[in-house]
Amino acid sequence: MDWDKLRIFHAVADAGSLTHAGDALHLSQSAVSRQIRALEEALNTTLFHRHARGLILTEQGELLFDATKAMAKRLDTATARIRDSEEEVFGELRVTTTTGFGTLWLAPRLTALYDKYPDLKIDLMLEERVLDLPMREADVAIRMKEPSQADLIRKRLMTVRMRLYATPDYLEREGTPAGLDDFGTHRLISMNVDTAQVGAGASLVQHLLTYEIASMLTVNNYFGVLQGVLNDLGIGVLPDYVTRDFPNLVRVLPEVESGEIPVFLAFPEELRHSKRVAAFREFVQDEIIAYRKQVKNQAVAP
Repeated sequence: MDWDKLRIFHAVADAGSLTHAGDALHLSQSAVSRQIRALEEALNTTLFHRHARGLILTEQGELLFDATKAMAKRLDTATARIRDSEEEVFGELRVTTTTGFGTLWLAPRLTALYDKYPDLKIDLMLEERVLDLPMREADVAIRMKEPSQADLIRKRLMTVRMRLYATPDYLEREGTPAGLDDFGTHRLISMNVDTAQVGAGASLVQHLLTYEIASMLTVNNYFGVLQGVLNDLGIGVLPDYVTRDFPNLVRVLPEVESGEIPVFLAFPEELRHSKRVAAFREFVQDEIIAYRKQVKNQAVAP
């Protein structure tokens, strides 16, 4: 099969338009159209339904597009491995993690990585959905549980616990609860239990909801929960790693916390020798060590 025609087909299927595909490929619309017709003739099938608003893949077109997407991902992997210099770290690295960890822990620390590797391009994808690393939806993941795929290299980074925090101003205004029975006079800020999140965090919130709570604010990520807490709206359920960057937060009811949540770094086996992945892994490990030292120092401080 003609690889050039497949490349053009993939661009058209991805863009949904001969014109847009032509712009991306630096080809005229007529040239793209001729290549698509030739491919359809070679396969003796129709790949697109054509209408005024653009192109829609036929069932046969969907099958071919699935194949070209897989090919494109494999080519991206091969290209990335070839471009990984023995002495330099450059190019794009797609990193995925949760919105909370990405905004509150990872993103504020990326300065150290860019200072060391200024030519690196990080595409940070923050979402609760677990992206498929073997299918190259991302290059590296930081996940709040151990990855299940067998073809991933993984390293346990640290553990996290969900705890209760509030600002000094809020506690001065509303009082500090002596126990969970006192929550009736306070507002609880948390992730909604129906939102995708780690099980330990949801379990803690469900436990808190067994007590009488007069008012609540629920958000679909921990960044939003933190903003509510920082603006004196109530007592929030937050991961313990926020205490480094927001040391003025007061831990409320220290005996109340979730179970341990393991944090793993993972990447596909095929990227084992990637210089970019190695640089990112080293950066994260160094930041974890610094974080642990600071937590230890805070614990022994008078």
